[in-house]
Amino acid sequence: MVTLCASADAAVADIPDGAVILAGGFGLCGIPETLIAALVRRGTKDLTFVSNNAGVDDFGLGLLLQTRQVRKMISTYVGENETFERQFLTGELEVELVPQGTFAERIRAGGAGIPAFFTPTGYGTQIAEGGLPMLHDAQGKVVKTSPPKETREFDGQMYVLEPAIRGDFALVKAWKADETGNLVYRKTARNFNPMMATAARTTIAEVEEIVPTGSLDPDDIHTPGIFVQRLVLGTSYEKRIEQRTVRAREA
Repeated sequence: MVTLCASADAAVADIPDGAVILAGGFGLCGIPETLIAALVRRGTKDLTFVSNNAGVDDFGLGLLLQTRQVRKMISTYVGENETFERQFLTGELEVELVPQGTFAERIRAGGAGIPAFFTPTGYGTQIAEGGLPMLHDAQGKVVKTSPPKETREFDGQMYVLEPAIRGDFALVKAWKADETGNLVYRKTARNFNPMMATAARTTIAEVEEIVPTGSLDPDDIHTPGIFVQRLVLGTSYEKRIEQRTVRAREA
C-alpha cells in the first residue's frame, strides 16, 4: 500500500545516518530534485549513494556533497563535479567506480533477487584484477583500493563475477503516478529510475502529477505500484542540463 506523503520532508524523515540510497536519473535528467533538497534540509549524514553520477557542484547530489552528507559514492561517471573531485582526492569521500552497463545490471539483479552475475565487461583490467583507488588520505595518498574479483571461463570467454546492488531506500523521479503508486517516466528520465525502484527496501517516488487510479493505460506503466512505498508530489522543477566548458586552444 503506497503512502501519499504531505511533503518531501515527511517522505525522507526516517532515513537514518549511514543509509544506502539509490538515486535515479541520468546526468541531471530525471533526478529526484525535491527529495534531495529535503535530505539537505534534514542533515542526514554518512550516506552511501548509488547513482549514475554525482550531479554538478550546485545541483543534484552535488548539494549533498557540499554539505558533506555523503560518505561514499557508487557511480559510473563523475567528471562534472569539482566538489566531488576535491573531496575524493583529500580523503573525504570514498568512491567505487563501476562500468555503466555493469552498474545498471547490478541494480537490476538486486531488484530481481539475483545475488551476483558473470559479465565479460572489465576482464583483464583493474575492474577484475583490483587496485582501483577508492579512498585517499588527507595528503592524497591512496589508502584503499578495489579488491580482485572472481573470474571464470564460459565457452572459451572469460567473465567477471559482479555482486548485485541493493539499497535501504530508493529515491526516484517520475512524470506521473496514480494513487496506487504506478509510475510513468518521460524519455531520458526512464534511465536507472525503474530498476532502482525495485532494488530497495523502501522506494520513495516524487512525481510531477498524481492522477486517479485507473487513469493510466496499463501498457504505459513503467514501474508497478507494488514497488513503491511512498509517493510525494514534487514542487517546481528547474530541469537543468549539464554543461561542459570547453576552453579554446591557444594558437
